[in-house]
Amino acid sequence: MSPTDWIDDALEGIADKLYTCNRCHLKRENAHREYTLPSRKAVHDVLDALIGAMFPGCHGHGPVTDMRMATCLRDDLRAAATKLQEQVRMAFEYLCEIEKCEDCYDCDDKAVKASRHLVESLPEVQARLQEDIEAAYDGDPAAKSSMEVVMSYPAIQAISTYRIAHLLYEKEVPLIPRIMTELAHSRTGIDIHPGAEIGHRFFIDHGTGVVIGETTVIGNNVKIYQGVTLGALSFPKGEDGNPIKGIKRHPNVGNNVTIYAEATILGDITLGEGSTIGGNVWLTHSIPPNSKVDNAQPAPEVST
Repeated sequence: MSPTDWIDDALEGIADKLYTCNRCHLKRENAHREYTLPSRKAVHDVLDALIGAMFPGCHGHGPVTDMRMATCLRDDLRAAATKLQEQVRMAFEYLCEIEKCEDCYDCDDKAVKASRHLVESLPEVQARLQEDIEAAYDGDPAAKSSMEVVMSYPAIQAISTYRIAHLLYEKEVPLIPRIMTELAHSRTGIDIHPGAEIGHRFFIDHGTGVVIGETTVIGNNVKIYQGVTLGALSFPKGEDGNPIKGIKRHPNVGNNVTIYAEATILGDITLGEGSTIGGNVWLTHSIPPNSKVDNAQPAPEVST
């Protein structure tokens, strides 16, 4: 008997069962005649190309002369934008199939608008990222140069990905924003939901284990360390027994706040401007501006 003879016996009927299961549960298979799911690899390629365009010579292809820079960037962006629009169209078509849209015929139009919104916003994203890089360099005495920050800091990769994915999230693109941020999560250990709102000069030091939830709002000049969670408490369920979606459930972090390692901040609460949260703190209520919270003393509460 061949060592592989068992395979045919074991697979008898399994493919049919998997096919039936997929058809019954959200039509997860990628061969339905009505739509084709976006490709994770294609989305990853687009993301890497866009980040490479904002950091030429640092990410993506190697050094490019000034004389050829503009041409290379146009060529790279044209290819990335074309692939992006195709993937976004597939994502909208998938959503239409799941939600049983009838005669909307606007997936192509939505894909054009979302892709254009992202591509035309890239100069603004690049400017934001330059501020994030400066915040990292200014905030980390171990940083020897801004180029070291760009080339090696996981936070910059995670924040770059978030700022790109957030633009698609704003246009309600299904699937793709999460595919992008989960790629950054797997690469860096930093989990930023594309729905979060994050201001200028954001710095994550070290970064491993950081979690930032969907409805988190972060102000300007905020610095957080590894293991910080900006998460949700248990939230209400609807009449069907399932969690209610689309409600505000994550923290609001004011300007100039510092949150040290392993702090857990949960719920729709506000950390007042200028506050400092110590390591390993568990916080579930709002605090006033300029508060200092650690495990040695109770956190002050905002008076109501």
